[in-house]
Amino acid sequence: MENTNQIKRCPWCGADDLYTQYHDSEWGKQVTDDGVLFEFLILESAQAGLSWLTILRKRENYRRLFANFNAEKVAAFNQTDVDYILQDAGIIRNRLKVKSAISNAQLFLQIQQQYGSFYRYLYSFMPNAQAIINNFKSMQNVPVKTEVSDAIAKDLKKRGFKFFGSVICYAYMQAVGMVNDHLTECDFKTNIPAKGI
Repeated sequence: MENTNQIKRCPWCGADDLYTQYHDSEWGKQVTDDGVLFEFLILESAQAGLSWLTILRKRENYRRLFANFNAEKVAAFNQTDVDYILQDAGIIRNRLKVKSAISNAQLFLQIQQQYGSFYRYLYSFMPNAQAIINNFKSMQNVPVKTEVSDAIAKDLKKRGFKFFGSVICYAYMQAVGMVNDHLTECDFKTNIPAKGI
């Protein structure tokens, strides 16, 4: 007999335990903490050209090698650190991506100084400085980028960020709840917005 009380999720996470846990507890939930925003900045940049599940499976290795996602510490990494990180098979061993994580950390700190927080910077691009809750019925309706992700990616590129184009930026926005793209029938659609800036 079929279970009529089966949990409804967005189809992209499939049945993988790690993926469903991420979908249920993190994806689309609004993040205000700069530490978490930096973590996803590193992870999404590493994901460029790969599947998100691949990165999730390596997440703890990234945490270990990138100073528990401490932006100040990562920004201070040098060539010795790069060489050490690249010897570890627990992450994506792409020299350009590792070096860009360091330079992006330095730029992240500059934005924090300029805006008071990276969160404030990101939400300066959002309509009324608020998260967007979309009501898509099908994954086919969910965009891969938007005018907002275009604008953020363009500004970050101008500042020198690497591996953070508009498509990656929109995936980042979904991950940290700047947009809530859980489908309307998903049981995890509800998102309590964070207090304003």
